Amino acid sequence: MQIVVCIKQILDPELPARDFRIDPERKEAVKDNLPLVVNPFDLNAVEVAVQLKEAHPGSKVTVITLDEEEAQNGLRQALSMGADQAVLVAPEGVDSGDPSITARVLARAIARLEGYDLVLTGRQAGDWDRGLVGLLLAEELGLPCVPFAPRLAIHNGTARVERETPEGYAVIETPLPAVVTITNAEDNAPRFPKLKDTMMARRKPLTRWSIADLGLTPDEVGPSARRIEILDLSIPSLERKCEIIEGETGAEKGQKLMTRLQELKVI
Repeated sequence: MQIVVCIKQILDPELPARDFRIDPERKEAVKDNLPLVVNPFDLNAVEVAVQLKEAHPGSKVTVITLDEEEAQNGLRQALSMGADQAVLVAPEGVDSGDPSITARVLARAIARLEGYDLVLTGRQAGDWDRGLVGLLLAEELGLPCVPFAPRLAIHNGTARVERETPEGYAVIETPLPAVVTITNAEDNAPRFPKLKDTMMARRKPLTRWSIADLGLTPDEVGPSARRIEILDLSIPSLERKCEIIEGETGAEKGQKLMTRLQELKVI
C-alpha cells in the first residue's frame, strides 16, 4: 500500500505574542528567523500513516510539502518517525496563500508518484485554521474524502474510517484510493523518534520538484488563479486601563469597588 501524507511548516504556536508580526502589504505573518514547526495535525497524519505501514508489511509512506528549502527540517522529522521518502516542492511562482492553489500543486505532485492508495492530511493548519486543503485536494484528484477522522483501518482495499461529527462519531467505509483528514486523537499522538532514526533521516535524500517539473504554469498557480481574496489582516489592539480604589479599610474599599463597577455597568 502506498500512503502519501501532506505536511506544512507553520510558526511555532508557542511563539510569544510580542514576537508575532504581520506584513500589511503581503497580508501574511512575518516568519523571518522565527521558529517553525510542523503543523501538529499533520504530525498526527504522519503517525497514522506509519501505524498503517506497520500493520500492512510492504507499505510505503511518502511525505510531501510545498514550501521553502527550510521545510526540509519538517520532512526529515517525518522521515525519522518512519516515513520512507520525502518530496519538497519549491514554491517559486506559486501563490500558496490560496488553499485551492496549494491543493492543485500537491495533487500534481501526488499524481507524479508511482501510484498511491491513500492520501492523508491534517484536519487543518495551525496558522489559518481553514481546513480546506484536504477537501480541495480530494476534488483535484477526483477522490472521495472523509474529513475529521481520529482513526482508520484498511481491509481488502477499503478504508473503514471513524469520523467526528457534532453528534458524536460516524463510521464510514470508502474504497481506495481516498483522501482522509486526520484529527488529534490520543492514539494518533506523534511518536518520539530515537536518536538513531533522527540521524538516519538526516542522511536520506530528498526529492525536489519545481512547478515546471509538475507541468504547471504560473497562470495555473500564480496570483491570477486565486479564488480567495484577503481584504485585511491585522493584530487586534488591546486597550488597558487600571484604576486604584482607595479606602481606609477593606470594607470601605469593597463598597467603593462595587459602586464603581455599577457605574461601569459591569454588575
